[in-house]
Amino acid sequence: MAKRNWKRVRTASLREAMELCLEFARERHNRSVDRVADLMGLSSKWTLYKWLESGRIPANMIRPFEHACGATFMTGWIGMSAHKLVIDIPQGKAASDIEISELQARLADAMGQLIRFYKGEASADQTVAGLTDVISGLAWHRENVSRQAAPELDLFSEENNG
Repeated sequence: MAKRNWKRVRTASLREAMELCLEFARERHNRSVDRVADLMGLSSKWTLYKWLESGRIPANMIRPFEHACGATFMTGWIGMSAHKLVIDIPQGKAASDIEISELQARLADAMGQLIRFYKGEASADQTVAGLTDVISGLAWHRENVSRQAAPELDLFSEENNG
């Protein structure tokens, strides 16, 4: 089974974003729901299960939840639902040839999807997801280029904390 490309995952609802965060925590960090609840400082794991069931979580618990999971799908969904473009802030490090090639391939895929949409051969949801993915990638590289002159220290990355 091929690994999921978590950078390209988009969500359609807050509840789905919560579920994706937990899937990420399980797949990447081997953390169960119980462990995530413990890392959040919840007194009972059942509180987290209740939030998952209802698809509702107090706003002040979103960041602790995402931090415990190691993923920010909820924050991304909140921004996207407000019609905002949300990208990870790059650290001003040079991109590899492979990363640029992948972006170019995603751009070509998105343009193909756009052509199919206007021919009536693709859904609006698929087309929007593809275009959003490419726009986010281009915006990330734009910001990365602008930060290239003064790169940030990589103190809080997964590699240095793991």
